[in-house]
Amino acid sequence: MKLYYSHTSPFARKVRVLVREKGALARVTEEAIAAMEDPAALHEANPLGKIPALVLNDGSSYFDSPLICEYLDVTLEGPALIPASHVERFRVLRHQALADGIMDAAVSLTFERARPEAQRSEMWMGRWQRAIERSLAVLDDEVVSLDGPVDLGVISVGAALGYLDFRHASLKWQDRETELAGWWRDIAKRPSFADTAPPA
Repeated sequence: MKLYYSHTSPFARKVRVLVREKGALARVTEEAIAAMEDPAALHEANPLGKIPALVLNDGSSYFDSPLICEYLDVTLEGPALIPASHVERFRVLRHQALADGIMDAAVSLTFERARPEAQRSEMWMGRWQRAIERSLAVLDDEVVSLDGPVDLGVISVGAALGYLDFRHASLKWQDRETELAGWWRDIAKRPSFADTAPPA
């Protein structure tokens, strides 16, 4: 299988961490690709032109990180990262949904800040930042639920926090959400996260 990714995409990092936690690097080839250049290979794999995109051995493809992660968790050997039990499964998927929302808001904020100052929307930037801050506060309150074996929720939250540190250090979220910050410092040391960290 081939995974199209970017070194800076938190959604792609989530998938890459999962592959490493499954011990499946031999089964998934990773190819860095610049989505903003609209490469034909990416469009063939994902008509939406977004990463990550996973091309299967038969040439078919999956896109959107939750779908890719679920497919890989089911088909690859290694520990199950999405529990089968309904209670635990929905806990993990809730963490993923909250983390993906943080990533959506943070990526939108990144693109908006890259626009010429006169074209930026302070209204949208404010909304995205407040959504991030509210979500981090919830995760800080619930940080004990992230303890224990690594699962897709843990991976997703880690990818989101790593992206905030990479692109939005000015938010200084670790100064406010100290319990979550401590959890992240520990998780960031895992080989799967260290190996997929965005460029310094």
